Amino acid sequence: MAPVNTQLNNVQENVKNVIHDLFQVMTQVSHYDSAGRPSRESLAQDLQTLDSSLLAVYRAAEALPPPPLESDNPKTTPSSSSATNQSAGYTGIPLPLIQYVEDGRNPDIYTREFVELVRRMNQLAKGKVYAFRNFRDVLAHEMDSALPELGEDVRRVLQSTGG
Repeated sequence: MAPVNTQLNNVQENVKNVIHDLFQVMTQVSHYDSAGRPSRESLAQDLQTLDSSLLAVYRAAEALPPPPLESDNPKTTPSSSSATNQSAGYTGIPLPLIQYVEDGRNPDIYTREFVELVRRMNQLAKGKVYAFRNFRDVLAHEMDSALPELGEDVRRVLQSTGG
């Protein structure tokens, strides 16, 4: 389990407070009396609370150390976008998604297309695994019948490969 970071926990708690304050504002707006009698003051107070909560999140997030850049991770290879990540600060959001949104397109569509692509790739991989298993079994059967002296080796290989 990862070590507990108190600064990160502080930011997380502040974000929870913002969500709670947004819910309070939503409730006040949905019950807002058009004459503005008692609702006006409570809505103004909830908006001030939301403002202070957002300010607390901003200040707590500023205190966090910057996230590691791709170049800091030895397992990744340098990419063409690593210079962009270093200059602008890496956010963890895929660059194609950012460009997709900047072009005025819906990120939900991007997500749906990505999920569909991954599903197709998984089906292809599953088909390949199935084909190789069948090939392994057919090859083992043919080798066992053609070369009976290798039968023990064939069974050992089958057992070690999950067959």
